[in-house]
Amino acid sequence: MTKPRETDLYPPIKAYLEGQGYEVKSEVAGADVVAMRNDEADPLIVEMKTGMNLTLVQQGVARQALTDWVYLAVPTFKGRKALAGHVALCRRLGLGLMTVRLRDGHVDVQCDPGPYAPRQSKPRKGRLLREFQRRVGDPNAGGSVGVKLVTAYRQDALRCAAYLAANGPARGAVVARAAQVPTATTIMRDDHYGWFERVERGVYGLTPKGAEGLTLYDAPKAAEVSSPD
Repeated sequence: MTKPRETDLYPPIKAYLEGQGYEVKSEVAGADVVAMRNDEADPLIVEMKTGMNLTLVQQGVARQALTDWVYLAVPTFKGRKALAGHVALCRRLGLGLMTVRLRDGHVDVQCDPGPYAPRQSKPRKGRLLREFQRRVGDPNAGGSVGVKLVTAYRQDALRCAAYLAANGPARGAVVARAAQVPTATTIMRDDHYGWFERVERGVYGLTPKGAEGLTLYDAPKAAEVSSPD
């Protein structure tokens, strides 16, 4: 299959817009596609590329100096998550987005230009703030990809593991008090990381995987975890 060209997008887009009652012309004053309808004062502009990229977005933003009706157009591509991300970006910038199925010329308008008023998610904001406040220090490298991050929950688990490594199996209440982790019993019982094992009712010990975890992460220093009274 030959690689698509920008010119392959023009006939389907021209036909689609003409079907909406527009007069369509290409390459007008630097714009890929310009369309006018009836006595409307503002033109509709379409900027085309064979793939979604920063250059296309920048071209679309520049055309907003001429009209509110600016669309970006790219060939149809696979990946619903990627499409959703592109649509969200276009909406934030007030741009429209078209995708063109080149095998039959079908055009889908994924979103229209318009003002964007972002809605904040209070639950997500609350989770972000709680994680920030609970996390001790700054244990991760910004921009990390493909590595296990040290979250506040993992830090609490590490404190529990450090206490057990130093003192042996103990009751959850003892670990909670000594390691200053109020949820110690729940963390050891749920055992999301495979670090803890139940020795007897209410008493937990450290597994070999837990001991390994203490070496893989920035484990608390001995002085940071109290010994039992």
